[in-house]
Amino acid sequence: MTSWSFAIGNLQVTWRDILDILIVGYIFFRLILMIKGTRAVSVVYGLVLVVALYFAAGKLGLYTLHWLLGNFLGSLFLVVIILFRRDIRKALAVMGATTIFRREAMEESCMDELILALVAMAKKRIGALVILERNIPLGDVVSGGVEIGGRLSRDLLLTIFHPDTPLHDGAVLVRGGRIEMAACILPLATGLKHEATLGTRHRAAIGVTEETDAVALVVSEERGTISLAVGGRITSSLNEVRLKKVLSAAMRR
Repeated sequence: MTSWSFAIGNLQVTWRDILDILIVGYIFFRLILMIKGTRAVSVVYGLVLVVALYFAAGKLGLYTLHWLLGNFLGSLFLVVIILFRRDIRKALAVMGATTIFRREAMEESCMDELILALVAMAKKRIGALVILERNIPLGDVVSGGVEIGGRLSRDLLLTIFHPDTPLHDGAVLVRGGRIEMAACILPLATGLKHEATLGTRHRAAIGVTEETDAVALVVSEERGTISLAVGGRITSSLNEVRLKKVLSAAMRR
């Protein structure tokens, strides 16, 4: 059996070599997109500095430092897994969920109803937290809650988050165009990078989007503002027009 190939100088290149390069290049491209704008970038810079220091120590004859860094880099694969365990877990979950459990996109009418409800609650300073499930199932992230199973609408959301109802305290989980659960409990984001001024709802929104590909929407009862969290980052003070633009972009990611 003959295989297609061509020569570059003394180097013989086959179709397997080209396929190998393309696959590795795509993996690195996806990794760069995954860590872009996250704290993982600083860790990557630190690892590059350690590698540069390792070679510099060898050239300068700093044998003790060279030996220590050599042992550290010998366990680099394990170190990377430890440092990036959350990012690796999220990337694998997104990859698997996107190819196997891909959800239907939210209808334009449902998105409009959601935006109208958020704007109305912001004007009345009614606190709210809405989680839009995308490809990664949130069953193991969300705890508690009351099953609703109703089509997403402005009136239903306003009823759930009305301060006099027993379901207003907690998050609403939206799957596709349906409100699946209300009064859900979510993990809170931790760490110094989050401002101390952020309330419980905002920290919960950041926390659930750090672990999953969900989109979280928050209405602040103190400031009467609307915020959107995705990928562990939050955008605040959104008006109706900007909210629709940011939400549409987040749902297409």
